[in-house]
Amino acid sequence: MNSKYRNLFILLILGALTTISPFSIDMYLPAFQNIANHLGSTTAQVALSLSSYFVGLALGQIFYGPFLDRFGRKRPIYFGLVLYVIASVFCVYSTGVNGLITARLFQALGGCAASVGSTAMVRDFFSPEEGAKVFSRLMLILSVSPLFAPTVGGWIVSEWGWQAIFWVLAVIVVVFLAIVFFWLPEGHHPDPSVSLKIGPILKTFASIFKDPRFFAFAVSGAFSFAGLFTYLAGAPSIFFGTFHLDTKTFGLIFAFLSLGMIGGGQVNIFLMKFFSSEQIYRTALRGQLVMGLIFMAGAAMNWYGLAAHIVILFLYISCVGLTYPNAAALALVRFHKNAGSASALLGTIQMGVGALASAAFGLLTFQASLSVAVVFVLTSIIGLVVFQLSEGKADLPANIEEPRGEEG
Repeated sequence: MNSKYRNLFILLILGALTTISPFSIDMYLPAFQNIANHLGSTTAQVALSLSSYFVGLALGQIFYGPFLDRFGRKRPIYFGLVLYVIASVFCVYSTGVNGLITARLFQALGGCAASVGSTAMVRDFFSPEEGAKVFSRLMLILSVSPLFAPTVGGWIVSEWGWQAIFWVLAVIVVVFLAIVFFWLPEGHHPDPSVSLKIGPILKTFASIFKDPRFFAFAVSGAFSFAGLFTYLAGAPSIFFGTFHLDTKTFGLIFAFLSLGMIGGGQVNIFLMKFFSSEQIYRTALRGQLVMGLIFMAGAAMNWYGLAAHIVILFLYISCVGLTYPNAAALALVRFHKNAGSASALLGTIQMGVGALASAAFGLLTFQASLSVAVVFVLTSIIGLVVFQLSEGKADLPANIEEPRGEEG
């Protein structure tokens, strides 16, 4: 196969794998009230199943990182996707909200194998120079899911009930599993020298985290990306609670706002013709803070109606579409042998900070828009401060230790 078409084919498969978690998050949002009614709980309790999914994404990526380096990329992905399908069936047959929360945790533990594996394979199949462009294209594929996932989820709920959403997700993942098995090349041959013992694993993660470039872009990028988690947690409260929209209208607005991520990623590809990834990232990070401050000021004074909310959220999310691909590519640029562990640690930091940000929204007692805006501003400030303090150290030589010779 021509190398150009081979790379495109691989990119499409990796893109499909990255959509598993967005579909798992977005498709069931319109079903919260139905699930609450069926399980005898509240929508706030059902929302904990979203938090447990974020926790599973954070914890699971640390688990898969060493396995992706030790056993190659595909076998851990097989394991994760099978676990996802089993957990989806348990979601269907949940008889209480606690059972659903637990099943969603294991669903995330399975699904995150696909996301961390696809991130590592970007480093396997594409050069560091191509990395940011590839991540932008993955962002395009990933961002398509919110265009129709909530609408499709609402339609499925109205036709067949909320349980059907998890059946559909299970079938989708079975199809992806077959595609990976038959058509995705192995990006990294198994390396028995990669230890599975706790000590060497922690040593590897510590050495990755201490790398100045990884720290600068992984940590600051995680706080930038946390804005997206805050938006996901707060959007139902804003559009259902404050503006009393129906499910159909919410789905349309959610789809439009997702275009901000798509647009940001595609603008990034264009800008890379003229600017470096570092320059784009720095500017977008500052723009994100500016939009957060504008949103917070207007929300505090109760200036904004529905249209203003949509415009400001769109611009804010567009900034995230610019920061994410550059931060991911720049954080991983120095890693090859331990790309699986590095991408796992990157994902864990992103999901961990994102889970904290979404939880912070839930703890604030302001009206929904102001609570979202406050978290936007706080995470943007922290991300910018971390980047500014680390920027001068990001070009220092890597201090990556790669433990070898201890088989687990």
